[in-house]
Amino acid sequence: MSLKENIIGFHHVSIKAQDLDATIRFYEEMGFTIVHEWSLPDFNMERCVMLFNSNIGYYLEICDADSEMPTQGRKRVEGDGYIENALLHICFVVKDVESAIRDAIAAGAKPLSDGAWEIDLRHGDKQVTVHNGLVYSPNGEVIEFLKAVVF
Repeated sequence: MSLKENIIGFHHVSIKAQDLDATIRFYEEMGFTIVHEWSLPDFNMERCVMLFNSNIGYYLEICDADSEMPTQGRKRVEGDGYIENALLHICFVVKDVESAIRDAIAAGAKPLSDGAWEIDLRHGDKQVTVHNGLVYSPNGEVIEFLKAVVF
């Protein structure tokens, strides 16, 4: 069996939270609920939670800041701004981009730009127009809200 044949779905994204409780509350505002919680002393992980959003059928794993799970990039230290790594953003499909941005900011997010965008993505003769907006979660990851589109 090839790798392509073996993969049957996408399960979750995992993030490390500087303030675990605040990060959980933010994602709960987006419809996620805690479905499991654990610790892994071998990885210095005091607390990690798996959240599930039944509206979209996806999981999100959030671990405490001191967790020593394998990751890309260096560990964040006090006073750091946002640190770049391989994860660019987490994207959620929404009915209303502007409303999602407002609600996320009310739940503790920070605006990344002035409102939503409409962008034409072109490759050769093919064009896809996307309507989206970006915010920083209270933990610092970039969240994209995207109106449903077919690529």
